Amino acid sequence: MHFEKPMYAHPLPEWGCDCHVHVFGPFEQFPLASDRSYTPGPASVEKLTGLLSRLGLRRVVVVQASPQGTDNRCLVNALEHINSSQRLKARGVAVIDEKTSEAELIRLNNAGVRGVRVNLETSGQHDPEFVRHTLQWSAQKVKSLNWHIQIYTTLEVIEAVSDCLLTLPVPVVVDHFGRITASQGADQTGFQNLLKLVASGRIWVKLSAAHRISDQPDGADVRFFVEALVRAHPDRMLWGSDWPHTGAWPGQPRSPAVLERFHAIDDVGALQRISQWVEAANWIKILQTNPEQLYQFAAAP
Repeated sequence: MHFEKPMYAHPLPEWGCDCHVHVFGPFEQFPLASDRSYTPGPASVEKLTGLLSRLGLRRVVVVQASPQGTDNRCLVNALEHINSSQRLKARGVAVIDEKTSEAELIRLNNAGVRGVRVNLETSGQHDPEFVRHTLQWSAQKVKSLNWHIQIYTTLEVIEAVSDCLLTLPVPVVVDHFGRITASQGADQTGFQNLLKLVASGRIWVKLSAAHRISDQPDGADVRFFVEALVRAHPDRMLWGSDWPHTGAWPGQPRSPAVLERFHAIDDVGALQRISQWVEAANWIKILQTNPEQLYQFAAAP
């Protein structure tokens, strides 16, 4: 499979990483959770490796999505498939519950999982006490493995539980810019708090899925936030495509009974914009050095 080499503002590092993708199916082998809030279509490992070729990246982080529940078999299968290649390498972020055994965590670790995701936004869970409890038991389960916690929630929730985030014994990664609303600018509730958390060095942010937070076709209003977050702590920034682009459609309630179409997003264009918005040294950090540290990839030669 050959794709034309994309043009970025800076040269790609050899081991650049897409830090946020999902894999779905085949569903007869890896069925979705019965209590899911939506039903995605298939998104195969083969199509994922095609995405990496288009982007020019050789590392990837596969994230367990909410419709898959705590059955991480599809994730493990994807990691095994990708890591069998000499050209590509993968890590994973799983979803667990309070009953997940130590033996299962070790099995996931051996497969390449390096974190757990706490997805609060898809379920609409915004209660700070619930969030604190979930973060605390999650951290206790994974700290001995040297994993991190990844949270998908709003700026308001992040601000409400900042005390907890700063005292957890593991790193915390914030998904998708912390659900910023780009059109509301720098003074929106919770953004200055996010910058302080990032500056502390305890919190990482995925500069991922800009299309989720922007109402402009080219995501131009996201540039300010990228620059501000990078300025706060460039060593804590990551990038992810969010492929294959799940997400609710305006005016269409989500239902597990209806196959929900993926959104058509120009992933190469999204990464090109990041390359134009950051300096060369930070480009290398965001794509290679930072993911290498957090996800424990072998150091690039």
